[in-house]
Amino acid sequence: MTAVIVTGGIDLSVGAVLVLSGMVIGMTMHAGLSIWLAIPLALGAALAVGALNGLMIAYVGVPPFVVTLGMLSIARSLAMVLSNNRMVYEFGPDQPRLLALGGGFVDLALPFVDPIRIPSPVIFLAVLLVLASIVFRWTRWGRHLYAIGGNERAATMTGVPVKRVKVSVYMFCSLCAGIAGILEVGWLGTVTTSLGQGMELSVIAASVIGGTNLAGGVGTAFGAVVGAALIEVIRNSLILLGISTFWQGSFVGSFIIVAVLFDRLRARRAND
Repeated sequence: MTAVIVTGGIDLSVGAVLVLSGMVIGMTMHAGLSIWLAIPLALGAALAVGALNGLMIAYVGVPPFVVTLGMLSIARSLAMVLSNNRMVYEFGPDQPRLLALGGGFVDLALPFVDPIRIPSPVIFLAVLLVLASIVFRWTRWGRHLYAIGGNERAATMTGVPVKRVKVSVYMFCSLCAGIAGILEVGWLGTVTTSLGQGMELSVIAASVIGGTNLAGGVGTAFGAVVGAALIEVIRNSLILLGISTFWQGSFVGSFIIVAVLFDRLRARRAND
């Protein structure tokens, strides 16, 4: 999501892409097929959604909010059609591999201390964080993202392939959502059509709280991870304090507003 917002866009379909990817891998493995076939199919479905989003936004000129909002409904509807809106929890002969992928651990051996058990999703997070940070900072594609978000017209005049970059950035966002869907199915051991519902708010909040400017041109992958971690710390703190979970959405929404307000005040002072 950070990459999309950096370009000045928004993607409201990430939660629906997550459940679609999870449902594709779930139904494929439920039919008895190999996990090595199911994973490419799930990621392919996610990339297809991202490509459609990008093409409609970059080449047709439809606003990102409208396109991704519509795709949110389409992708979740497709997940319902695939599963007939039922829970899937039997994943065929490769089920142990899927569960290990999302809910497994890797033992990190250190001298003089007991081995540290690191959950598999944390390893995926660390790898994606390092790769995204390198790509954002040290590649031409990454520099193009910030150029488009900073001033799209100037980027076009300097030869940046704006339309192609926009398509690729929405595909990248959907790919990450697809990976998250696969890992979440493996972690939960089941998949339902309610998976990922409302996740759009949390993802946008993590990016904004992590320092990404909703107007585009500013943001880092590390900041998004810090923002996501901060949101989870806040949620756990609310639970420990005995505050109803119904209030969590209010706190997350408030943090988005406060983060944007601080960003606007900072920009106004810089202009003054």
